[in-house]
Amino acid sequence: MAFDTPAPGSTGSGAVGRFLTLADTAEALSISVSQAYALVRSGELPAIKIGGQGHWRIERDVLEGYIVGKYEENRRRGLWNQAEYADVTELFVDRER
Repeated sequence: MAFDTPAPGSTGSGAVGRFLTLADTAEALSISVSQAYALVRSGELPAIKIGGQGHWRIERDVLEGYIVGKYEENRRRGLWNQAEYADVTELFVDRER
């Protein structure tokens, strides 16, 4: 997944260069800003605070890595669930009839 970088001198949705705002991050993940904030505050999504007012910024590459990691986590969970029930005979009784 690649994010479009705004052209120099253009005004985007708050994203400048390699960093995204919480709103941009929320939009990319299709979640609310408060959910994005919770991910950052919990440390699940690494971010930095910038400026005197402490605005959170998420690096584009970090967000892309987070998304890839979530896909991998879900893939592994699916494999684990398949393996966990693969030998349970009760699940396959109806197939043998």
